[in-house]
Amino acid sequence: MLDAVRYLVGSGIKWRALPGDFPPWGRVYAFFLRWRAQVLVGGFHDRLRDRVRQRAGRDAQPTAGVTDSQSVKADAVAGADSRGFDGGKLVNGRKRQGVVDTPGLLLGVRVTAADVGDRSAAHVLLAQVADVHHRPALVWADGRPHRQPDSGPTGSRTGSLIEYCLTALCLVLPIVKRSDDSRGCVVLPTWWIVERFFAHLMRTRRLARDFERHITSAEAMLYWSVILLMTRRLARSRPQRG
Repeated sequence: MLDAVRYLVGSGIKWRALPGDFPPWGRVYAFFLRWRAQVLVGGFHDRLRDRVRQRAGRDAQPTAGVTDSQSVKADAVAGADSRGFDGGKLVNGRKRQGVVDTPGLLLGVRVTAADVGDRSAAHVLLAQVADVHHRPALVWADGRPHRQPDSGPTGSRTGSLIEYCLTALCLVLPIVKRSDDSRGCVVLPTWWIVERFFAHLMRTRRLARDFERHITSAEAMLYWSVILLMTRRLARSRPQRG
């Protein structure tokens, strides 16, 4: 079952197009739905992430991260209530807001309609990450969407996202900014980590667009994509016999 889901996510095929070497597609899909409903895929992902970090000589629990968002086009099956238009990137679809650790492994993810602001999504996501991972004290963020105060009711209570993270989550939110004098493509310090993470998602063919009907399925597919990445890393770092 695990190999069947990994094959579907990596190759981007439909459920009904699973090769005959795997169990019937209906059983595989039921397995996917059961793991999604019981949040088992998130737990499986977290155990793998801890093992990858330990194999690399790091502590299982991260102390720092990077957050950013990615807007992708949504397929026609995505309902109007779960999709929107991102005016900045001119994308009609959904937005993936993620937090990764310094090796580029996923700490938390939230999928919303593309018209949801980055600050609004980050308020919820960073609170979830701080609740699950108690050690992170530093999360780098992009300067444009996060340094200004929110205009909604949440912003009126907490001010900017930076102040909210510091006062409510005990989390420092440094801003990574591009120099005004720079020209062309410039690799920003620490920022390439989260950009590399989103590049990996786009190489997973099932995630080249958002083909999922429900937000929960879209988030589960993100976890399965990172599971693919981590299992490959573990396989490459396995000690050779003999």
